[in-house]
Amino acid sequence: MKLLSILLFTFALLTDTHISTSNPKPMEDLQRSIADINRNPDIEFVVVTGDLTESGDLTSIQAIKAALDQLRVPYYAASGNHETTWSESGVMDFTRVFGDSRFAFAHAGAYFIGFNSGPVIRMADGHVAPQDIAWLKHNLDSVKHSTSDTLHPTPYTLHPTPIFVFTHYPLRNGDVDNWYEVTDVLREHNVQCVMGGHYHRNLIFDCDGITDVLNRSNLRGNDTINGYSIISVTDSIRFYERTPSPLGGTPSNSGVPEQSIDCWGALSAASNSPTGVQYPITPWLTLPYGTKTYGPSDQTLRPDFSVNKQYPKVTRAWHKSLKGGLYSTPVTDGENLFIGDDVGTFYCLDIKTGSTKWTFDTGMRIVGSPAVSDGVVVFGSANYKIYGLDSETGKELWTYTTQQAVMGAATIHEGVAYIGGGDGRMFAFDIKTGIVKWSFDELKNYVLTRPLVYNDKLYFGAWDTYFYALNLKDGSLAWKWNNGKSNPKLSPASVWPIAADGKIFITAPDRYFTCLDAETGAQVWRTKEYKVRETVGLSEDGKTVYSKCMWDTVVAMDATSEEPITRWVAHAGFGYEHNPAMPLEKEGVLWVSTKNGLLLGMDAQTGKVLWRHKIGNSILNTPLPLSGKECIFTSSEGTITYIRVKD
Repeated sequence: MKLLSILLFTFALLTDTHISTSNPKPMEDLQRSIADINRNPDIEFVVVTGDLTESGDLTSIQAIKAALDQLRVPYYAASGNHETTWSESGVMDFTRVFGDSRFAFAHAGAYFIGFNSGPVIRMADGHVAPQDIAWLKHNLDSVKHSTSDTLHPTPYTLHPTPIFVFTHYPLRNGDVDNWYEVTDVLREHNVQCVMGGHYHRNLIFDCDGITDVLNRSNLRGNDTINGYSIISVTDSIRFYERTPSPLGGTPSNSGVPEQSIDCWGALSAASNSPTGVQYPITPWLTLPYGTKTYGPSDQTLRPDFSVNKQYPKVTRAWHKSLKGGLYSTPVTDGENLFIGDDVGTFYCLDIKTGSTKWTFDTGMRIVGSPAVSDGVVVFGSANYKIYGLDSETGKELWTYTTQQAVMGAATIHEGVAYIGGGDGRMFAFDIKTGIVKWSFDELKNYVLTRPLVYNDKLYFGAWDTYFYALNLKDGSLAWKWNNGKSNPKLSPASVWPIAADGKIFITAPDRYFTCLDAETGAQVWRTKEYKVRETVGLSEDGKTVYSKCMWDTVVAMDATSEEPITRWVAHAGFGYEHNPAMPLEKEGVLWVSTKNGLLLGMDAQTGKVLWRHKIGNSILNTPLPLSGKECIFTSSEGTITYIRVKD
């Protein structure tokens, strides 16, 4: 059906607003855009495509929600990586404040759908969670025929229904690790294009045959005035870059000459503007609007699993997909595995077969690794609760409600569980009763790491720039250390600290390898030679510490020296790496997992790569080595795998 050459609809797109508690300019830019949108009678709704805030904190989320509520038209928002990577609530504050982190609606005979494409609680490539892919498929499959509404009746619709997709990241290799899982769904439908932001400028990509349009940031940057995007649809999809007026001023458009065509062409006359001011801009991009079909996907763009054929001795004892993504490491009591997923289900699995023995539903995502001891498994959830469950039956033994989501991993030592929350507290629980033995509430941001018990102290970092040592007996502060950085995003907060020879070893996003005196917190040594990134591991004899580097290498350092002495450096063949998954040694084999779905076995003495095995294209979490030949690991794709290396 051919579209009539009249206006079907017009909407505005805001992206990368980066609202911050410490910088007023982003909010000024946003208010200017909102006022400008409200003056334009042609704009029917607004879409916001991620990075609404700088740090994903509740105050900033509430502030931008209040600002967007000033719009005279409906708006729809999806989260970006700045909401998902550093959020103290595990992105749940965004969902609570906005109602959801995804949206779908019909308008003017078209269908609009947006969803989260950012990583959750760690530095990683963009990723669309399995539950979001299932949601996307369900919604698009339900759009079988033309969709209309009361404002724009059927005569102006296409058949089949034209679909507009909104994400923060472009759906391409290098930006979203499992892009192909998303495009496989989209290519079955009449998708007009994908729209988003992330790169802060107007760009066009071909994503598996689908046009992906990135739009400028709302921020002013080095300019005096900010800008946003306006999209109009007639027989074409036209993208305009709009420069609003200063608040209370006259609309302008980045120096575009007045003789340019009216910004809407035939959409409306200047006299229809409430201000009576023309909008002299031309579209920076025009796309056809109509029925689109997609042929076979270019399979050469897909992940390459040929490496598995090179190492046939690496086999899978079992492989299991769960309902939600996985962002943590399982634990075992010898017979059972325990793990929680991104939709809030906690599992007990048979370690030999992977079969499910029992489940426990928390209702909100679980991202911290559990701990198990003496018949009790302890973990936290984004529902503000910390749980103690019977490890055999899954029966709830006790629960404790905190003031914020709990993303920290748990550690159990001598009948006491230690776990940090999103409310800036570290807790110590009696694992049998759930009684709080002590809590430390002097943290300025949330805890994500697995705390370390060493001698008489508890060690951990928080997203407040500090690394802490607490006295194990009463939770009092023994010392705290700062890496000289004031930016919370450079905190030693994701790394699981290790200890040996009276020293604590940590890494951080500042790319330093740091050794501290365990008793005093004094700096023993610190080096940036290898550009490490939030990963450490300890040899079984306690004499060597390991770390993944950002540029295709693993480094082994002397744990006994008072100076940074390198034992070996190995090029491991995994490319650029920023996934905070710890390298762990078992029986002389160093197990290393990566952001691109690759698991490696390395000789712990030399760094020689023994084998490689690719499980997917998304991040693998810290592995659980069972021996030098057996290992269990999880992925953000929602899979858990038991591999065995044959002789």
